[in-house]
Amino acid sequence: MWIVPEHRSVVVGVDGSPNSLAALRRAAREAIDRHARLDVVRVLEPADDRSPRHLRTLREWLRLRRLAAGALPNAQHLNTRLRVVRGTPGEALVDAAGHAELLVVGARANSGHGNPLGGDTVPVVREHARCPIVICADHSPAPQAEVG
Repeated sequence: MWIVPEHRSVVVGVDGSPNSLAALRRAAREAIDRHARLDVVRVLEPADDRSPRHLRTLREWLRLRRLAAGALPNAQHLNTRLRVVRGTPGEALVDAAGHAELLVVGARANSGHGNPLGGDTVPVVREHARCPIVICADHSPAPQAEVG
């Protein structure tokens, strides 16, 4: 196990989608290669839920912990920090990666807005991030429907 200086980090946004889990796996590899801490960030938009703020934050942190453990089963030697933040996803990830070596995000192939990179997050990240970024998509095959 190595000691990671505070300024060495790889940040990844995770919301549970297949593309964000692909981004998580890529970010973990990058963090290991760079001997950096992995910062796994879940962004909650302010209008997401009406439950008490602290309960929602705790619930999402526990969900994030399960997602990270499931996606990174062999990462026991990886220095990982889980964070739940509030705001709009693009801006919150840019802020979270303010001093990072790399920001990794997942993107859908297409969005309903006509954006080929999917959603609103990627364009904001591409325009405002102060570090290099990697955009990932889940390339695993879709489950086959059974013919009965």
